[in-house]
Amino acid sequence: MTTCVGAPAASIAADTTAREIASLWAEAADRRRRLPQQVVDALSQAGFMRHFVPARHGGAAGGFTELLHAVASMGEVAPSAAWCAALYAAHGRLAAYLPDAAQDEIWGQSPDTPIAAAVAPPRITATPAAGGWLLTGAWSPASGVDHAAWILLSALAPAAPEPLSLLLAVPAADCVVQDTWHSPGMRGTGSNTVVLDRVFVPAHRTVQRARLLCADVLPGVARCHSVPYPMVAAMIFAAPVLGAARGALATWQALAAGRLRADLDPLAQDNGSVDVLATASGELHAAALLLESAARRCDAAEATALAVAENMRDCCLAGRLCVTATDRLAAGTGEEPAAPGRLLGNRRDVLAAADHAMLRFAPAAAGYARACLGAD
Repeated sequence: MTTCVGAPAASIAADTTAREIASLWAEAADRRRRLPQQVVDALSQAGFMRHFVPARHGGAAGGFTELLHAVASMGEVAPSAAWCAALYAAHGRLAAYLPDAAQDEIWGQSPDTPIAAAVAPPRITATPAAGGWLLTGAWSPASGVDHAAWILLSALAPAAPEPLSLLLAVPAADCVVQDTWHSPGMRGTGSNTVVLDRVFVPAHRTVQRARLLCADVLPGVARCHSVPYPMVAAMIFAAPVLGAARGALATWQALAAGRLRADLDPLAQDNGSVDVLATASGELHAAALLLESAARRCDAAEATALAVAENMRDCCLAGRLCVTATDRLAAGTGEEPAAPGRLLGNRRDVLAAADHAMLRFAPAAAGYARACLGAD
């Protein structure tokens, strides 16, 4: 584990320039199905790439609450940019588990190295080779991969009594990116497919995925590098969902302003718009409180099995509330097919993002029940 020393880099929380730039290019990102370079540069300048990079490499070794606020804020105006911002930050945290030699390669020139990843439980088996592994196969989705300098991939390593699950770092120059991302939501994330053909990965660029599950509180190690992956992953994915849902609420309020004023008339026969506003905004407020609680656990709580399960429960429930609120707003336009594209676009973004495997409620609910019962 890397020892983090030195002063942290600047905060991302106070930055507004990246949000403004991402907003300007949001439609172009959706149209191109990837982020424009101007947005990626703004994310880098804002500090998202370096947010979880160890301080010894010039990174911020930052906090989860801070990231939640910055990502959700950006998600209000540019959901795809917020998604990539969250994942560029998160992938820097994963890369910090690699051996020091690999970290030096990735961040030797700059802590702002953009890192993409496809690290779901692996299906592809790595082939043993002298001093490392050979990788052949296709990995997807890998958000923001078109702009990445390095890519983290998962693979199985032959071993007894059962295969080992590995995380491997590969230079983007050794990969082929296939344009496969045609999702109706989060279109601008460029979550394309990475293809490798017998690419050699030296052993020092690998780490067992089980290492990401450890909660090691060691002297000199930043908090962000001692929190197990299951405790933080759902919060990372839920932050842009909250932002996109808030964006839908803001758009709906602008659209419904006239009807809202009419519904407030004491003689009004129907206060449906007022009900939609109050209910949807309350649902999003509840979602934000759940995510805030989860982020604060990531920043300070002991990583017990129950704390991990509570975080997964809260983040998945927050995602569900965002979907419910956004559906309510879309239905509450009174004429959904004619509603502005931005509102329906935000709804598509919320639905697509909330469907991520890390935000599905049933597994989180089962995990919480097991933790409450003291099951393994």
